[in-house]
Amino acid sequence: MIHLIMGLKGSGKTKKLLASISDAVATSKGSVVCIEYGADLTYGLSHKVRLVNSKEYGISNADMLKGFVSGLHAGNYDITHVYVDNLYKTIGNDKAAGEDFILWAADFAKANDMEITISVSQDPAEVSDAVKAFL
Repeated sequence: MIHLIMGLKGSGKTKKLLASISDAVATSKGSVVCIEYGADLTYGLSHKVRLVNSKEYGISNADMLKGFVSGLHAGNYDITHVYVDNLYKTIGNDKAAGEDFILWAADFAKANDMEITISVSQDPAEVSDAVKAFL
């Protein structure tokens, strides 16, 4: 299953993301991973969350992020939740590639019985109907 946390800057996306991560840590019987651009969440998350700084791995576009998420899963089948904080900081501002990643993530999550939550700094009115289905 996929979840989107979408809104413009300052709309409380990070607060919602942190609350969701805390809930996942409390209830998950597997591993929880958070991918972010930078290390801003380091002190706001439980030590039980595997925090990944996408800058350290040179992730700069949607295809690289797809490969990275796939690799994480291939290395650890116990991952139950993956969080991607601020999608466009990680992959760049290509909105079409962002929507493609979201649709890919939905299929990947379903095929691998995991939950993927993505925060996106964008007006929800600007996205396609296919992406709006995940709001």
